[in-house]
Amino acid sequence: MKTKIALLMLSATLAAVWLSSPLAYCRDRNPHKITYRLKWILNTSSAGDIYADAAGYFAQNGLDVQIRPGGPERDPIKELELGRAEFGVASADQIIRALSKGADIVVVYQLFQINPLQWIYRPDKTLIENPRDLMGKTIGITHGGIDENIMKALLAKSGIKLSEVELYSVRYDFTPFYQARVDLWPIYRNAQGPVIGARLEEAGEKIAYFNPDKHGIHTVANSVITSGKILRTRPELVDQFIHALHRGWEAAMEPSNTEKTIAMIYQADKNTPAETIKKQLELTRAFVKPYAQIPIGAIDASAWRQTEKIMTDQKLIDKPVGIDQFLRGTFVNAKKPQR
Repeated sequence: MKTKIALLMLSATLAAVWLSSPLAYCRDRNPHKITYRLKWILNTSSAGDIYADAAGYFAQNGLDVQIRPGGPERDPIKELELGRAEFGVASADQIIRALSKGADIVVVYQLFQINPLQWIYRPDKTLIENPRDLMGKTIGITHGGIDENIMKALLAKSGIKLSEVELYSVRYDFTPFYQARVDLWPIYRNAQGPVIGARLEEAGEKIAYFNPDKHGIHTVANSVITSGKILRTRPELVDQFIHALHRGWEAAMEPSNTEKTIAMIYQADKNTPAETIKKQLELTRAFVKPYAQIPIGAIDASAWRQTEKIMTDQKLIDKPVGIDQFLRGTFVNAKKPQR
């Protein structure tokens, strides 16, 4: 076992050296034009993407990358299948659901090592010390969203029946939570947390966050995908893109680059004050690189398997897709410390 772990860490170290060194192959003089479709808008959750573009890392790797924001009507998976994009960002549940329907996609980079999805609540009104404290509470969930899957998996793991809680269907409007009609509300801790938390604190309210990851529910959030066809026929393009993207994420997560990173993000997201971006960036680091020995972008195969199992158990997919065969990044199965 010790030998296996040592070899694994050596492999990760050698891969890290490769990703931080000049490319070993020749680049074409004319840059490859590609489209990179995000899951959502350009904001702090896309810090490394923004940095790679603004710092010229894509151009240095012979790429002319158009970073496009995502949204409900801009599905990265569908655009990959239609040939409208070469790379995209999607959450694990979206990817697994698409694979179950026969999509030809592969995962090449995992952006978050810990899922930033949590539930915000008022600790002076709702005391949550362990999952059993959820009994009798009104819990916000997005029907059909990954937060619904996570919460139902957590309840089942904790022996709590759905009849013992009230699940409240949430939308983009936070009013029900502000009015304290819902006890716990799902948010992305690194993006919405600083904004919603600041508003409540300004009103004199205390806030806390319930994190499923601390209670054994390890699922995967956003990851970078490409089509199986591109990986098979243009592996050098995937190498070029991931090399540049990795440099961007490493630089963006480096504390000494904080002010530079904030300025780059602000140019892409001028609706968010720089001070808020600073708080979001600090939190994002904790989810992107929580462990010193695990490289940014590492693919956590065990968390992917758990996500797949949750979706199978909840009958969101008919049967397991065999997710391991679709995890094709440089770092796979990196050894993580016990959480």
